[in-house]
Amino acid sequence: MRVSAQIKYSVPEEVKVGSIVGNVAKDLGLDIGSLKERRVRIVSGAEDSQFEINPDNGVLFVLGNIDREKLCEDVSSCLINLKMVAENPMEIHYVAVEILDENDNSPSFQEDEYLLELAESTLPGKRFQFPTAHDPDIGMNTVRVYKLNHNEHFSIQIRETGEDKIPFLVLQKSLDREKHHEHKLVLTAVDGGNPPRSGNLNVSVIVLDSNDNHPIFSQDTYSVTIPENVNTDTKVITVKATDIDEGANGEIEYVFGGKIDRKIYDTFFLDKNTGEIRVRGEIDFEKVEVYKLNVHATDKGQPPLSTDCRVIIKVVDENDNKPEIEVTSLSNMVNEDAKPGTVVSLISISDRDSGLNGKVICSLSDNAPFELKPSFQDNMYSLVLKTRLDRESVSHYDIKLTAIDCGQPPLSTFKTLTIDVSDVNDNNPEFLQNPLELYLVENNVPGHQIFSVTASDKDLNENAVVAYSIVRDDNSQVKNVAFLNINSDNGQISALKSFDFETLKTFQFHVIASDSGTPSLSSNVTVNVFILDQNDNAPVILYPVSSNGSAQGVEEIPRNVNAGYVVTKVRAYDADLGYNGWLLFSLQEVTEHSLFTLDRYTGQIKTLRPFTETDEAEHKLVILVKDNGNISLSATATVIVKVVEPKEAFAASDVKSSTKADEDTNVTFYLMITLGSVSALFLISIIVLIAMQCSKTTNYTSKYLQEANYDGTLCHSIQYRSGDKRYMLVGPRMSIGSTLVPGSHANTLVLPDRRGTSGEVRA
Repeated sequence: MRVSAQIKYSVPEEVKVGSIVGNVAKDLGLDIGSLKERRVRIVSGAEDSQFEINPDNGVLFVLGNIDREKLCEDVSSCLINLKMVAENPMEIHYVAVEILDENDNSPSFQEDEYLLELAESTLPGKRFQFPTAHDPDIGMNTVRVYKLNHNEHFSIQIRETGEDKIPFLVLQKSLDREKHHEHKLVLTAVDGGNPPRSGNLNVSVIVLDSNDNHPIFSQDTYSVTIPENVNTDTKVITVKATDIDEGANGEIEYVFGGKIDRKIYDTFFLDKNTGEIRVRGEIDFEKVEVYKLNVHATDKGQPPLSTDCRVIIKVVDENDNKPEIEVTSLSNMVNEDAKPGTVVSLISISDRDSGLNGKVICSLSDNAPFELKPSFQDNMYSLVLKTRLDRESVSHYDIKLTAIDCGQPPLSTFKTLTIDVSDVNDNNPEFLQNPLELYLVENNVPGHQIFSVTASDKDLNENAVVAYSIVRDDNSQVKNVAFLNINSDNGQISALKSFDFETLKTFQFHVIASDSGTPSLSSNVTVNVFILDQNDNAPVILYPVSSNGSAQGVEEIPRNVNAGYVVTKVRAYDADLGYNGWLLFSLQEVTEHSLFTLDRYTGQIKTLRPFTETDEAEHKLVILVKDNGNISLSATATVIVKVVEPKEAFAASDVKSSTKADEDTNVTFYLMITLGSVSALFLISIIVLIAMQCSKTTNYTSKYLQEANYDGTLCHSIQYRSGDKRYMLVGPRMSIGSTLVPGSHANTLVLPDRRGTSGEVRA
């Protein structure tokens, strides 16, 4: 369908029926021979069928009598818009015909006779407003000048108010009622046509005696605006005139004066006593935009004196007409692979209001893959495809077309366009999240399900049937992936072996989801597995350890030691991490509670007070070492403290040094084994960290930090970060600011992310 640009013709009013306005076929470039076949015709805009198109030659001619004054009344520019339609193919053309005014109306006064009573005391120079003449023609063809027949007492003066010309009778010479009690005048209104037309008003001036002061309005012209559709009895304006006379000569009554259409009396009401003008009938901007009234103020003197004022009432357009939507053509089926820019429909919008109230904004419902593109013709739109369609997402569109004007409040019209979308196979299976994180507690049961992945496909039928498989590439983690199995139908993953946190802390594998379409489409997801520690290792006593391997030792101290003397230090190790590896020391058994104290964190044994003569020479201390797992595991160590005289202690020191050397050799041996294990564990963690850093996706962050703190207990801690959260498996001492994750394992903390600060978080 094609819409052409608008063409415009001009034709004078009262032109003879059958007169040619223009050849639209020639001006629009139409084939004259196909006009009948294409049924070229005018379908709208031709009120009372004033125009028609000759199908033989494409000439637009006048079908009926054209009277501009009836068609357009007081509108200055009389423009008739015609819509012309041609079929096969369908075309819409817009033709505007301007009706030109002809000077076919003479000026006329509402009455043939006008009576004016003047007191003989009226001073020369006084003005009296004459009734105005009305000429329905416009422009130069309306009233241009007023003339008064020659006489010695009166002259005429014209006051211009906008386009209006108001005649005033001016007294040039004092009146003498005894000489002339009546003056006969002729007021002539002449328009500006060629040739000019005129109309006369016979004026009788009666000269009276006494009342010699006229009412005076506060202003010559009153101007006010009112909205259309205003309620009946609404006050419009109050005109006010004053008279300096007293008594009846100063009492004023108001009436409508001059030549006023009878419709004015049906539209407005004037209170004769107050000068208040109120609404009586319907106010419709679409019918009348401006009302021009003359208000006559007359006193009650004998003879009464009067004066006139002009009241201009401008009607403000209200938004009282909804936009109208016309869908010229519509395709209700669009292919899914249609290219953006495909035209689906042509839409025409109209609104009877004017200005902003008639300005219409057309829009579509949200999230629709269509858009409106405006045409060169105002309020003409094309509905075109904006983006690629996806039938699996939306197979049917009910597009809500909204036309809303710019009035206050705005008025709107809705229309629903129905469009169906065809189908092709074009969607891959999709995982909800990538990568996925699996937190697996160590010592899982082999063969049981540990995780499940799910992918969805927006296609239908077999194109949406998804099968799952694990990628088994030849890489450093293939030995761990080899122990995983996946159900191809539902994506459930099971482990064929039990994982040990102390051996393996993290690994990664990939799952592929493929649909059953032809060709098959697929996608993959990365699963990052984090092994979580369980409390499955009991504490091991490193010191004291006797020659037979039992956790028992003998310490000799001088009797003269002071309070706070360090007797010995119990050292222990737990292979678990975090809370599971956080060891606490307590005195399980002691012969004298007032003599010794044990630091619960370091295992250091100190004296509480000096020894006395009455204290026993030998004391047995049983120390319980336990971790902080949910189910605590523990070990005990026995320390025999012998109190000797200082000389004996000095003599025994040499003997003890040799023994101590052997014991130290054993302790050193255990320490070397322990440190070697910790170092190996540290190296494994570093290797895993490097592998994770190299294989992780852009938006995934997993950092491992390892620390080893030796403060009486050989233990270590591991920290790692996943996304925005930072996890730490804590050691025996927790840093200030660490907070437990509610619902997490007891050995896992979430630390505030301090990557942007210089502070260090220590376990």
